[in-house]
Amino acid sequence: MVRKDALSRVGFEHLVEKALAALPEEFQHYLENVAVVIEDEPPADMTEVMGLYEGVPLVERSWDDTILPDCITLYKGPIERACRSHAEMEVEVGITLLHEIGHFFGLDEGQLEHLELKIRKSAES
Repeated sequence: MVRKDALSRVGFEHLVEKALAALPEEFQHYLENVAVVIEDEPPADMTEVMGLYEGVPLVERSWDDTILPDCITLYKGPIERACRSHAEMEVEVGITLLHEIGHFFGLDEGQLEHLELKIRKSAES
């Protein structure tokens, strides 16, 4: 379904940039070697995934590891389809980004769900 108020690619990139800029500075330092990319749709075997972290979480690294840059991919299509408004999309981009950053920091799904719930409740207030 194509939404009448669908964001342009540039508009979506702006939401991602805004979410990244809102991160506390102490976290931004760790993300210097993490690429954040935007794709329209996820792979066919992951149709409704909104984001994906690819890399080695910080907690699993050793000092002598040679590691390629980590990558966080946000998928525009599933995020747009899950949201009814621009405001919801802005919240969802932030939550999805934080979820994937959480994987980078080594948080498990339970911890990430708890964090997401807190963010959603805060956004509703």
